[in-house]
Amino acid sequence: MNKYEAIVMFYPDVEEERRVSSFERLKGIIEENGTISNVDEWGMRKLAYEIEYYKEAYYYLVEFEAVPETVKEFDRVSKILDSVMRHMVVRLDK
Repeated sequence: MNKYEAIVMFYPDVEEERRVSSFERLKGIIEENGTISNVDEWGMRKLAYEIEYYKEAYYYLVEFEAVPETVKEFDRVSKILDSVMRHMVVRLDK
């Protein structure tokens, strides 16, 4: 298993209930074949530049260990969810 760090940005106008359920779905994907060591909810932050006319987004930072297939599934589902503005997963050094 490898260590990863993921940042997930949600649209600011998404209802809290929908955002939380989407994030729980993403966490569930990780927990199927991995372990989450830390979840940091940053909340609403201002963007460095506008994305689709939005000036802010709701951020989550997740640190976890998983197999590469889990990261591929996380990436695939993140692209499908319409409440997710952007996401990025980075493998941490050993």
